[in-house]
Amino acid sequence: MAERILIVDDEESIRRSLSGLLADEGYEIVTAGDGDQALAALRTDTSPGVVLLDIAMPGRDGLEVLEQLHALRPEMPVVMMSGHGTIETAVRATKLGAYDFIEKPLSADKLLLTLQHALQHAGLARENRVLRAEALRAHEILGTSDVIRRLKEQIALAAPTNGWVLITGENGTGKELVARQIHLQSRRAERPFVEVNCAAIPEELIESELFGHEKGAFTGAIAQKRGKFELAHTGTIFLDEIADMSLKTQAKILRILQEHKFERVGGTETIEVDVRVIAATNKALEKEIATGRFREDLYYRLAVIPFHVAPLRERREDIPVLVTAFVREFCAESGVREKTIQPRATSLLQAYAWPGNVRELRNLIERLVLMTPGPRIGSDDLPDSIRSSDAHDGSDGESLEGARRAFEREYLLARLREHGWNVSRTAEAIGIARESLSRKIRSHRIETQRD
Repeated sequence: MAERILIVDDEESIRRSLSGLLADEGYEIVTAGDGDQALAALRTDTSPGVVLLDIAMPGRDGLEVLEQLHALRPEMPVVMMSGHGTIETAVRATKLGAYDFIEKPLSADKLLLTLQHALQHAGLARENRVLRAEALRAHEILGTSDVIRRLKEQIALAAPTNGWVLITGENGTGKELVARQIHLQSRRAERPFVEVNCAAIPEELIESELFGHEKGAFTGAIAQKRGKFELAHTGTIFLDEIADMSLKTQAKILRILQEHKFERVGGTETIEVDVRVIAATNKALEKEIATGRFREDLYYRLAVIPFHVAPLRERREDIPVLVTAFVREFCAESGVREKTIQPRATSLLQAYAWPGNVRELRNLIERLVLMTPGPRIGSDDLPDSIRSSDAHDGSDGESLEGARRAFEREYLLARLREHGWNVSRTAEAIGIARESLSRKIRSHRIETQRD
C-alpha cells in the first residue's frame, strides 16, 4: 500500500509540482491550501505517513499549524518548508516537534531522501509502540482485588519519576513483574532493563558481575568485561534479592547511588552511569539491619519509593483471573484446545494457602493443562494437598475476616450447587432475601454455572 503524503502550501503551483513529483515516486498525495484544510484532513481522513508543511501562509502560519498537528498526531513526522528560512525559525520548528526543515526552492533529491528517512523514523516509532504494548501485556499484573488495584495505581504514579524503588514481598508474589511494569511505564522504557539475581551469583563473582572487570584482574579474567551497571546505562537495573549481598558489595552499591560512578574490578578508570535502581527482597530488611547484615544507609537510599506485593492468600479473589489466564497461555503454548476449570476445582484453588504464591499456582496450572486428558479440569485432578483444604486453609497468617469470607464463599457455593444454581431457591433455603444473595454472589465473584 502506497504511503500517503499531505502537502500543505498556499501556492497552488507548488502543490501541483510536488504532487506530480511524489506521485511519480509511488506516493499517494493529499493536498491542503492552508492550515484549516490540513487539520480538517487529519480529522476526517486516514492519517498520512508524513506532512510537508509550508511556514509562510496566510491566516495561521506553518508554526502554529505544526503545533496543532503535533497535538493531534504526535507520532506523525512533519517536514517544514520555507523560502525565507532562518536558524531561529528552524530551531523553533524543531522544538515544536518538526522532524526536519528544508528550504525552498526544494531540491528533489534532498526532498525524497528526507521523506524516506521520515517514513523510516515513523515506522520504527510504530514498531517500538507495538513492542512496548506487547511487553506491557506480557508482563501484566493480573487481578482485580483492592490490593492489586492499589498496586497498579502506585506503579502508574511512580513509574514516570526517576525515584529509586524497593519492592518487598514473599517469594513467588511477582516482584519482578512489578519492576518490569515500573520500567515499561517509565521514560526509560526504550532503554535497557538489566536484571541481576544477587542470590544466584557467588560472592567472589558478584563485584565482577555488577561492575565489570579488566583483563587480568583475577585468574580467568582473559578479557575486559562490562558489568551490569554499565550495561544498564540510561536504563533500569533490577537488583533482585538485594539482601543476599555482602556488606562490602552493599557499600559499593551505596557509592554508585550517591556518586553515579564506579571502577571495574582491577581497573582505575572511573565510569559514570545514569541508571534507575529497582531493588527487591523477600526478607524483612529492618530485621536484617538490626542483626548487622544490611546497611541502614543503603536501606533508606533505596526505599525512596517502597512497594509491597501481597501474598496470594491475601488476594484470593484474584485466583480465578490468574487461573483463566494461565490455562489460556499454556493451552496455546502446547497447541491443545482450551480447557476449562470446573467451579469446584476453582473453589479449592481459592481455599488453598499457596505458600509458593503466584509462581506455585502457575506451575500447577501448567502441569494440569499438560497432564489432564479431557477438556475439563475438575477437583479430582488437583493434588491431595489442595483437595484437603476444603473450607479454608486455616493458616496462622490468615485474618479472621479472611477466614470468614472464605467460609461464607464455600457455604454459598455448596448451597447453590444443592439447589441447581437457582438463586431464588437457594435464597429461600438459607433464609435471606434474593437481592441479598445476589449481592453476596457478586461480592465473592461466584459464577452461577453448573458443575
